[in-house]
Amino acid sequence: MSERRACRVIGADRTRVRYRPRRGDDGALRERLRALALERRRFGYRRLHILLCREGLVVNRKKVQWLYREEGLSVRRRRGRRRAVGTRAPLMLPALPNQRWSLDFVHDQLGDGRRFRVLNIVDDETRECLRAVVDTSLSGRRVVRELTELIAERGKPQMIVSDNGTELTSNAVLAFAGAFGVEWHYIAPGRPMQNGFVESFNGLRRDELLDEPLFFSQRHAREVVADWIEDYNTERPHSSLGYETPAAYAAGLHKQRKGHAPSLASTSTIRNSAQRSLLPTG
Repeated sequence: MSERRACRVIGADRTRVRYRPRRGDDGALRERLRALALERRRFGYRRLHILLCREGLVVNRKKVQWLYREEGLSVRRRRGRRRAVGTRAPLMLPALPNQRWSLDFVHDQLGDGRRFRVLNIVDDETRECLRAVVDTSLSGRRVVRELTELIAERGKPQMIVSDNGTELTSNAVLAFAGAFGVEWHYIAPGRPMQNGFVESFNGLRRDELLDEPLFFSQRHAREVVADWIEDYNTERPHSSLGYETPAAYAAGLHKQRKGHAPSLASTSTIRNSAQRSLLPTG
């Protein structure tokens, strides 16, 4: 049967039957996408699209997604933890940078099996990592020393949020909070999401950094962590900031709200060890 007759029988348009798609040459784009995915092994297509646009490549996000899947670059999902069931009250944001900091520790080990810890200090509004201290031992006095140096650089925050670890409930920390006039709020035991900003940062860095390289020494770990923090603050697109970098977002806030310093936008669902508390926790 001829093509003309077959199309007449089934009611199809001959131009549609004869159409052959003609795609442009995406070789350079595919090569650059593979290179970025190899460099940023835990980035999805959205962040890779942001990086491509920064380099001046005009490309649609959906096309990047299609090429990303076709090249087999999808990020392997790590095994997740069990999620808590129930209603959660949102942790509200402060109004300006440098108003509320969050602290927490993460653990890892060197290639020879020795363990080390990292103290993370995060600005809750801009998501900047203000400091990441790597050492085998981080006492309450060491925490106070790092906070004192950070306050000398940036000024003191209105409040600091942390869990109830022994280093953060020590006499040195309590004396520091009283001396500097900083409100120190402890989350309820067993409620890490009341300190969700730094917990999210910890999970992100473990996924993109701590689970990837092998650290040969404590000095090597400090160098790698410092390089990653610099990249995180100045280069990595952050989805919760509209895919801006934390440093660019902070600069925009300072420029927009210069000379205006309101109090916290709203209270948080975290517990204070003193009588005053932000909100009753539940």
